[in-house]
Amino acid sequence: MDDSALFASLFDFLAKGGPSIWAIAALSVITLALIFWKLWDLAYLGAWRSTSAGEEAIALWARGDVAGAEARLAGRKGLRSRFIRAAFEAHGNSAYDDTGAEAETTRIAKGFLARARSGLRPLELIATIAPLLGLLGTVLGMISAFQTLQEAGAKADPALLAGGIWEALLTTAAGMAVAIPASIAFTGFEAVADRLRHEFEDMATRIYLRPRDVVQQPVPMAQAAE
Repeated sequence: MDDSALFASLFDFLAKGGPSIWAIAALSVITLALIFWKLWDLAYLGAWRSTSAGEEAIALWARGDVAGAEARLAGRKGLRSRFIRAAFEAHGNSAYDDTGAEAETTRIAKGFLARARSGLRPLELIATIAPLLGLLGTVLGMISAFQTLQEAGAKADPALLAGGIWEALLTTAAGMAVAIPASIAFTGFEAVADRLRHEFEDMATRIYLRPRDVVQQPVPMAQAAE
């Protein structure tokens, strides 16, 4: 089949489905774009990279080798490495007490997780509305088919009704064909974000198990004289 015949067949399919099929076709393009973009985005963020560097940095941190832990993460741009560095900084910042340091770490973790979940809500929405659009197209097609049957009166051709029904059902099939991959992709990406959340919680706990360095305050001159 050459390109012209393929495009003609595709246009004929869209024409038979009515307005709903055009909306579903647009959603299918958006869905594919979102899935490919999110795969690239999570790969860029290091969602599937090895956690060995972060584990080694936390082990060095737990032994008190702060410089070694920071050097192990130097230049790394993945979400885990950035979160661990931020937790190190909050833990060692004398401007925070224990509660404040933990709150700052939690705030940073929430920001990273929101970044990892970006683009998931549109996928969830598409998985919800694509079948509804398909059902709407089917209902509208059935109404049109029965109107044609009524107008034909006693001379109604059953084949005409059958043709109208299968054309109407095209939109239901198309809606499901878009919703299923969108739902699978949303569930998979959400699982990746949940795994990152559990890893952040585990890393933060191990970082904060190490006591904070006690900052020695200078002794006032009056007390020193006493």
